[in-house]
Amino acid sequence: MPLRIAAVAAVVIGLAGHAVAQTALSPLVTPADLSALLSADQPLILDVRAVGATDQPGTFAAGHIAGAVSAPYALFRGPEGNPGQLPSEADLTRVLQSLGVTADRPTVIVHQGANETDFGSAARVYWTLKSSGVSNLAILNGGIAAWQAEGLALTTDAVAPTPSDFTVAFSDRWLATEADVLAVVEGDTTATLIDARPESFWRGDEAHAAAARPGTLPQSQFFTHSNWFRGGPAIVDAAAARTLAQDAGYTDDAGLISFCNTGHWAATNWFALSELAGIENVRLYPESMVGWSNAGHPMANVPGPLKRVWQQITDVF
Repeated sequence: MPLRIAAVAAVVIGLAGHAVAQTALSPLVTPADLSALLSADQPLILDVRAVGATDQPGTFAAGHIAGAVSAPYALFRGPEGNPGQLPSEADLTRVLQSLGVTADRPTVIVHQGANETDFGSAARVYWTLKSSGVSNLAILNGGIAAWQAEGLALTTDAVAPTPSDFTVAFSDRWLATEADVLAVVEGDTTATLIDARPESFWRGDEAHAAAARPGTLPQSQFFTHSNWFRGGPAIVDAAAARTLAQDAGYTDDAGLISFCNTGHWAATNWFALSELAGIENVRLYPESMVGWSNAGHPMANVPGPLKRVWQQITDVF
């Protein structure tokens, strides 16, 4: 499909009867796709990297795509003790209005593309925007690193977004709450819990610093977020994602709930399964193991006291 952009829809606006072409985005765009889109349309580009400074490589201030709006990832996250916590609808409304977000304007999320983990920031923002009612979304595959690798220019010119009147009405269609997860743990077989973390976390050999203890959700299986990559920061395409999902046994037959430590790696699994593989009923548990463990809920693969002491020793040395 040319430029991997799904379609171009003519939208009739106002009484004048003029048609304005507005691009309907596929979930992933390449640097070439985005470059063409900039020439043909007026997409909103949300750069989720830290603001930084001009002498800090990999930050917004050091160089960004022309016209991009600075939208640091932290705006879409919870507090330090529970980073995966979902901001309130009121807080999200204030943030999205300040960034100029509207419901149907083509919106492209840009991250650095430093590594596989970095993709999770773009995926989590994509999930948040889609759940908030933004309908026309994409992620720049490979991020700024891919953009620069294609020889495309960056700028340090500041952009002042035009505030919008967008109001968030957060949908629970792609959201798994603590109660939803607890129901599965207690025997509800209508959903499968998928741990996006590396196997060492699932086994209880590692834990996030903000988690109460190591371990995973009972009845869970792991499918590490890095499975969707091929040794670089660009995620696989839709066809490859469908094959990987089928090989893992993930289909539309049952619901899937993706989790990790703080809803970051889990957002990559959600994006690959829902947006690329096209599987229905995939949900993200935002607070994940940090929220779950600190709430004192049942866990699996929790190491015994001696193993935990040994882990602490090996962490030091």
